[in-house]
Amino acid sequence: MVIRAVLADDDVLLREGLAGLLERAGIEVAGTAGDGPGAVDLVAETKPDIAILDVRMPPDRTAGLTAAETIRARHPGTGVLVLSAHVAVEHALQLLSAEGGVGYLLKNRVTDVASFVEAVQRVAAGGSVVDPDLVRELVNTRRRVDPLAPLSPREREVLALMAEGRSNAGIAERLWLAEGTVEKHVRSILTKLELPETTADHRRVLAVVRYLQA
Repeated sequence: MVIRAVLADDDVLLREGLAGLLERAGIEVAGTAGDGPGAVDLVAETKPDIAILDVRMPPDRTAGLTAAETIRARHPGTGVLVLSAHVAVEHALQLLSAEGGVGYLLKNRVTDVASFVEAVQRVAAGGSVVDPDLVRELVNTRRRVDPLAPLSPREREVLALMAEGRSNAGIAERLWLAEGTVEKHVRSILTKLELPETTADHRRVLAVVRYLQA
């Protein structure tokens, strides 16, 4: 079965180059567009297997992403592969949270023709594709923003049991520790999470909230 695709990019040379690349790989290009709204209309008209969209197109900087979300909502059977010049974690997460055929690749991946064609085929078949650079950025971002990073493994265990509603005595019994040792761990947790003692806040509850957010 021949895959049918539509392309949307405001760069005419890149758009036509991608079209030629896909056609040489045996993928039918059902049409091309130069902006987000045009891409949405083209998908509605041609009912392709996949829409390949640049993130930045007229009428604004995220028109491609908006078009991708619209296409996913209106045509769930159409895969969406977004191309971006730079890693944009927020944009990628917004797109990849959808079910079905979705993908996010940096434009420099297009130079690896075999890998690009494989990505198109995978998304068209309902799979997902994530650029390796995006994966690395997501991992690094997660490490940077992990609010529990200062805690030791034992302190994480204590905090997890706090989140279950256990008292210091209950935590001590569960972990086979002296209650005084648990109290020291709790004080250390509150200090490392930078939860100062005030009359307005319950630091133990705030620590649990921080744990649940993480």
